[in-house]
Amino acid sequence: MATSSRRAFLTVSAAAAAAPLVAPSGARAGAVPQGELKAILREIEPERVEAIVRKLVSFGTRHTLSSQDDPVRGIGAARDWIFAELQRYAAASGGRMTVELQSFVQPVSPRIPAPTTITNVVATLRGSVTPERIYVVTGHYDSRVTDVMDAVKDAPGADDDASGVAVIMELARVLATRRPEATIVFAAVAGEEQGLYGSDHLAQSYKDQGADIQAMFSNDIVGTGDAHDGTRPANRSVRLFVEGVPTSETAAEATTRKSVGGENDGPSRQLGRFVADLRTDLDVRLIWRRDRYLRGSDHISFLLRGYPAARFTEPRENFAHEHQDVRVENGVQYGDLVEFCDFGYIARVARTNASVLWSLAQAPGTPKGLVIDTTQLTNATTLRWQLGAEPDLAGYEVVWRETTAADWQHSRAVGKVSEVTIDLSKDNVFFGVRAVDADGHRSPAAAPRPSS
Repeated sequence: MATSSRRAFLTVSAAAAAAPLVAPSGARAGAVPQGELKAILREIEPERVEAIVRKLVSFGTRHTLSSQDDPVRGIGAARDWIFAELQRYAAASGGRMTVELQSFVQPVSPRIPAPTTITNVVATLRGSVTPERIYVVTGHYDSRVTDVMDAVKDAPGADDDASGVAVIMELARVLATRRPEATIVFAAVAGEEQGLYGSDHLAQSYKDQGADIQAMFSNDIVGTGDAHDGTRPANRSVRLFVEGVPTSETAAEATTRKSVGGENDGPSRQLGRFVADLRTDLDVRLIWRRDRYLRGSDHISFLLRGYPAARFTEPRENFAHEHQDVRVENGVQYGDLVEFCDFGYIARVARTNASVLWSLAQAPGTPKGLVIDTTQLTNATTLRWQLGAEPDLAGYEVVWRETTAADWQHSRAVGKVSEVTIDLSKDNVFFGVRAVDADGHRSPAAAPRPSS
């Protein structure tokens, strides 16, 4: 194999379709967390998670239309407490973490009867090497009862979604003292139950800035692995919803996708593969859907802007404990009560998020501008991409799989180049390229688009 700073040429035997060509792609699969990540995971505490969930429940209701100036009840009191806590965490960051209240007025809409101020609480931990590369994690701090317009009744919102807010807050606390190479944003968003308004504003603000958001995760309903319905608990499992065809796909992109069969290779699907290739505190069950039937979470706001995004949620939900007035009916307890949460489970969800975010932030960015040369008919495959700017970038790997396979099956290191030709037909397999740094950290793969 000959390599240069520009181009590599690899030859693979004609028996490629039938025989393994190289080692499987999962170089990081099953790897036990090491070094600083191991220390990070140890510091995530169920007791702190419990304290956060109970404090959020104590505000009575966190409905978007509830009081914004009552010091003890309503969404305003919850907002102020979250802001103060995140500021306290940021004080230990040496100036690397900043916290802001991101407020806007939401006009009248189907679930907003009068212009209403909605506020996100956003903590940003600036990256130490490539701060322009951003990873976002959210939970929504608003809550609701049966009537989505009822801002008066108690709406504990313990699982939906004090649990997700507890995840992002505990992550912010533990990571505030660390130096991730890329920027990580921890956001408690509001207005989710009324129409994803807080996350919509957050995502659009990033889009307006031209921000390079390479992954976003929503933690929504992550409070327990036990549905409390008589079924067997799944306390070591969490679902991750990842779309295939991008929500933001244009008509021209759809035409290209249909021609090459790229339904399973959108950026979010590659993000899901990256997560599945890690060893985390929970078994991550990938669900190849954007979200559940009849429901949606804050990752959708980012998908609409073309950002890779996914949603963590518990393995089996009890719908008597979501979007319900607190009551007992026919001997059944309804309502999103704190007693149905498992704080050890939420801590495991937080550790899973920490493993994913830290692995992403410490690895090089996902390759950009990847194309597959389609200007001529040939049985070889040429791929081109932009060289990354990370100072510790060691090179790239080409990955590929059979068209019927769910995950990458093979990989080949090609060096620090921006072009490679492989003697393997692009008609027969799906290709991707991922970046590797000097410590062996790998980025999510990028899938190529046909060259023009």
